[in-house]
Amino acid sequence: MPSDTVAEQIAALRDEDWAVREEAAQALGTLRDSRAVGPLLSLLRDEDRAVRQAAADALTLIGDAAVVPLLSRLAEADGEVQEAAAGILATIGDARATSALIAVLTSPNWVLRMHSAKALGRIGASQAIEALVPLLQDKVKAVRIEASQALARIGAAALPALLESVRHPEWLVRLHAVEALGKVKASESVEALLYVLFNDPDQAIREDSVRALGEIGDPRAVEFLLNVITEPGLRPLVVEALGAIGDRRALPALIAIASGKAQPAQSRVIAGCGDQWTEELLAITEAVRALGRIADVEAIPALVAALDNTVTRAESAAALVRFGQPAVAPLLAVVRNTTDENIRYHAREALTALGWRPGRV
Repeated sequence: MPSDTVAEQIAALRDEDWAVREEAAQALGTLRDSRAVGPLLSLLRDEDRAVRQAAADALTLIGDAAVVPLLSRLAEADGEVQEAAAGILATIGDARATSALIAVLTSPNWVLRMHSAKALGRIGASQAIEALVPLLQDKVKAVRIEASQALARIGAAALPALLESVRHPEWLVRLHAVEALGKVKASESVEALLYVLFNDPDQAIREDSVRALGEIGDPRAVEFLLNVITEPGLRPLVVEALGAIGDRRALPALIAIASGKAQPAQSRVIAGCGDQWTEELLAITEAVRALGRIADVEAIPALVAALDNTVTRAESAAALVRFGQPAVAPLLAVVRNTTDENIRYHAREALTALGWRPGRV
């Protein structure tokens, strides 16, 4: 009689040696036979952590056939089994789990809430929106992040709830709603995010609104961002957002910053970076990057000049590469006219990236 490999490995799951059980679980994951689902589920209670993990990995690989049996494990008294089941379902992302996952979003077990939120985001379950929004103020940061990401993945269906949440009295809800809106990248969010930028009392939320506007990339935000470009705390973020949006109206301001001609009277020191790295240095670097992203030839002289600055040299050379052929002649002039070997090195690197070789004009 021919041997049944699946049956043999299932039998090995009961071996006294944990290493044998682990190896058997791994093999069953590779075989992906639905007959192994029940025996593998029993191993989620195994005394050995490595065996439990191997069983969870195997059930994840088996996928569809494991979904319905896993749903009953979400109601287990054993918290570790619940967590494992939710984690597996989060990876599989099967819509059949939607109702059961919504039901455990209020569990006192934060790991279960976290995995369930992640799973619902992967499923894209619009019916979970109402239950996910309260988790934006969960006491556990990991849960808040997964809830925010889930709402972002659900996308357009979550927009009304997210737009309402940016005016929520609890700052954590506003913060994560703004983050989610940036990930959804819907133009309908621009007005709400501009309201946050000019009205929210929390600096971190205003900063995130700038990031979100950059992620969305809607040119309607440009003039408003230019109005706050000198504000401490927002300045580097605004510069980065303007680069992401890529509108030519930002060029004069970005060129002035990259050239060091628009420095504020005071610039805050960035925490953790010593007293030499200021917010303005960060803004200058971001301006160089932004000019590269916009890639308008009007910015080439400013970027060539930025090669003189040790802080922006590498970024400037990389930015000039994005201009293609129009950047070749200015870079050749740098190579010919400067005696600074470091500047010449970066200019040559940019020229090489543009396809130039010594001896070619």
